[in-house]
Amino acid sequence: MPLTLASLAHHSALKLAVLAGGDRLDAQVRWVHTSELDDPGPYLEGGELLLTTGMKLDTEDPAAMRAYVRRLAGARVVGLGFGVGVGHDSVPSALVAAAEEAGLPLLEVPRPTPFIAISKAVSAAVAADQYKAVTAGFEAQRELTRAALAADGTAALLARLAAHLDGWAALYDASGAVLAAAPEWAGRRAARLAGEIDRLRDTPAPASAAVAGPAGTEDRVELQSLGTGRRPRGFLAVGTEERLDTSARYVVHAAVALLTLSLEQSRTLQDAQARLAAALLRMLLAGEPAHARAVAGRLYGGLFDQPVRVLIAEPADPRTGSDAVTLLGERAEAAASRAGEPLLAVREGERLIVLAAADAGALAAAADLADAEDALAAGLSAAAEVPDVPEAHQQAERALAVALRRGRNLVEHDEVGAGSVMPLLADDAVRAFAEGLLRPLREHDSTSRGDLVASLAAWLSHHGQWDAAAADLGVHRHTLRYRMRRVEEILGRSLDDPDVRMELWLALKAEG
Repeated sequence: MPLTLASLAHHSALKLAVLAGGDRLDAQVRWVHTSELDDPGPYLEGGELLLTTGMKLDTEDPAAMRAYVRRLAGARVVGLGFGVGVGHDSVPSALVAAAEEAGLPLLEVPRPTPFIAISKAVSAAVAADQYKAVTAGFEAQRELTRAALAADGTAALLARLAAHLDGWAALYDASGAVLAAAPEWAGRRAARLAGEIDRLRDTPAPASAAVAGPAGTEDRVELQSLGTGRRPRGFLAVGTEERLDTSARYVVHAAVALLTLSLEQSRTLQDAQARLAAALLRMLLAGEPAHARAVAGRLYGGLFDQPVRVLIAEPADPRTGSDAVTLLGERAEAAASRAGEPLLAVREGERLIVLAAADAGALAAAADLADAEDALAAGLSAAAEVPDVPEAHQQAERALAVALRRGRNLVEHDEVGAGSVMPLLADDAVRAFAEGLLRPLREHDSTSRGDLVASLAAWLSHHGQWDAAAADLGVHRHTLRYRMRRVEEILGRSLDDPDVRMELWLALKAEG
């Protein structure tokens, strides 16, 4: 255990006497330093036992002694050892009073005890403590390694880590979702650190951060990113009530190394699975579901034996959305893994294609994330049997196109393929077309008589019935016939053409 002032005071060979600050002898002594300076603070790091004979101190002046002790406290020394028998036969009473007032432990060092003896005692104790920490760290590393090699390696490793730290530990995937935690109750606590994980994700691995635990706890939490690439492949969180000591840090570093190695070793397998997923998707889109089933075997469970849906996502702004697409894929795969649901997630350049069972929770989670992420635009197909995946893919493409045109995060096929077409006329491109098509008629109406736009709307709304349209306008049918001939002349298009009538009707609706 760490060396304390109490250990030195009780050291039989040193024969030190405690004159002040006896209630603070549990302070840890990190090192020992000798100085006769009036202000040794600039040469100290904190945690030292300072030794002096007081040869250059104004020991008779109580104010000077109080100032001296304040400077030592400001330098964070843990105690002062005063050697007698050299410059002073006893420790000056002004110094004793100042130390007692400030609560600074003051030890009398007798003449037969050389300062070097105290230095050797401190050095030996520090070395022994460091050796013990290193030894404990190596033993913990062996235990963690054995745990990592077990069938449930990750869970076993986290359990051993939490036990060593007398706290809790949690592993997150690259998206920040909790994969495992130990003890079991720590899962909810770890999930409440999602915001801290998001901030650490933006720092290239390896990176770490010390944060306060979730509200309502007294945890000190340390976060470590895992992986060797630019983007972390996961995160480790450990929570304890006390600051991690040297031995505990050895344990944490060992866990980080083992988890990083595990994640990096799995990269080759993950890359292979990604290539297989891309190949299976190409087979499905080529209308070869039987071949896809044969190639997939049991790897994707019953994915190809049930209705599926297709989600296509891409950056709403290519300059800022690439990371959002990556995050969507990671969270979809993590959700599928936790739920035991088969899922194909294929990255094609800047876009992501996800194919999953129509009722899969992972697909719903991916759709929810896409809907909430402004950097993304996504389209979701209707449910389809596996042989109809090419049509489902086209549905998702059309829904994505609508999402991009209308500035939406997520559009489902049902919004495009069912209900009224009128909401689609709000598109800016449609409005521009309508304005251009009707502009010559509006320019005519603004300078001449005739009300051609209103007359055209009435005539189209009555399916070309002259008497009904003329009655609505309050004009004679011959007047209305004349106006429609003018519309044809101005536009250079025949109203006998049903396509022309359809375009004019949609243009009138688009303009409201």
